[in-house]
Amino acid sequence: MSYSIDDLKTLMARLREPDTGCPWDTRQTFASIVPHTIEEAYEVADAIEQADYPHLKDELGDLLFQVIFYAQMGREEGHFDFDSIVDHLVRKLIRRHPHVFPEGTLESRIDPSNRPSETWIKESWERIKAEERAQKPVTESSFSRLDGIARTLPAMARAEKLQRRASRHGFDWPEIGPVFDKLHEEIDELKDAWQAAQNGSGDQDAVEDELGDLLFVCVNLARFMKVDPEQALNRTNRKFDARFRAIEAVLEREGRDLDEESLEALDAIWQKVKGVENR
Repeated sequence: MSYSIDDLKTLMARLREPDTGCPWDTRQTFASIVPHTIEEAYEVADAIEQADYPHLKDELGDLLFQVIFYAQMGREEGHFDFDSIVDHLVRKLIRRHPHVFPEGTLESRIDPSNRPSETWIKESWERIKAEERAQKPVTESSFSRLDGIARTLPAMARAEKLQRRASRHGFDWPEIGPVFDKLHEEIDELKDAWQAAQNGSGDQDAVEDELGDLLFVCVNLARFMKVDPEQALNRTNRKFDARFRAIEAVLEREGRDLDEESLEALDAIWQKVKGVENR
């Protein structure tokens, strides 16, 4: 016997029953579940990065459960339910893919001999999304072309999305050279802010502000180089993790204590580890 999505919806409803459900599940709200959703999404990404596909199935199930959880709470409060979420999603994806569903129906198909170009598809996608944003009710004082970029995104991901959106409207450097110039300018400004904070003529807020500016330019640089900044930093994180663990292994084999070693000794081992990697 295999369980279905309907069984999962029934299970979720049972967990949320006030008198006979799970006390933890019945206490949850939209806001309280958010950290768990974010954690589950990162665990999915980690399983993919590790190519751990048996584990990925489990993590995808946990992430799906988050959607079911929100859907059940939405049904209880009269906002939406799982079926309306699916219906809205399918309609949206059909609308955004006229190059696959030319008549705006799930059944319609494109003529393979008359397939639109990649450029047309990209322009169509952006145009349709812009139309969707324009149709949404304005919840703030004025409309902005940056609307729709979630404020709760990780800072680096949001920086890239802000830059890409502004670039589509002409607010961007014409080439990569000025970005390098801006990088050096921000480094100098960060040094000045740090020195001012150290001698008492500045403060830590200014240091944080300048460091943020520097990181924002680094994201810009990655965008011009067509590099995913999050992926690049994760790659460096993995290198650091592996090299530090290698240092620990060397010291353990030699009966030495890492906490008692000098920085010079540790750096010497670090350089040896790098050398082995580069062979």
